[in-house]
Amino acid sequence: MDANRLKSLPLFQSVAEEDLEQIAPFVSEVSVSAGKHLVDEGDYAYTFMAIEEGAAEVSRGGEVVARLGPGDFFGEVGLLDTERRTATVVATEPMRLIALDRWDMRRLEKTIPGAVEQIRAAAAERLPGS
Repeated sequence: MDANRLKSLPLFQSVAEEDLEQIAPFVSEVSVSAGKHLVDEGDYAYTFMAIEEGAAEVSRGGEVVARLGPGDFFGEVGLLDTERRTATVVATEPMRLIALDRWDMRRLEKTIPGAVEQIRAAAAERLPGS
C-alpha cells in the first residue's frame, strides 16, 4: 500500500508522512462488488475499513441509518475494543476499501504509538457519547 493513498483519506491526514510509511505495509486493499455484506450487526468486530471508492449503506435493526462514500470509514469499534458490530454495512456499488485489523494496529502501537493514538482518537470521535 502506498502511504500517499493513506494520506488521501481524512482519518490519516493528521498522521506524519514517516509514520504512514510504517503503517502502509500493514494495510490491505479490498475490492468488493455491489451487494456484498462488509460487516454484519452482531458479529465480532476485528477489522476497520476506510472507503477509497464506491458507496455503502449502514443499517441497524434492518433500518438504513446512513450512507457512506469515499473518505468515510467504519468498523472503528474493531480498533478500539473487542465488541460486536453495532450495524450492518452493505456495498451499494463496487467498492475499493483499505482494511486494517486490530492485531496489526496493536503491533503498530509498539513502534509508532503517537500515530496510532491519532488514528484511535479520530475513530473515537465517531462513537456515541463522544
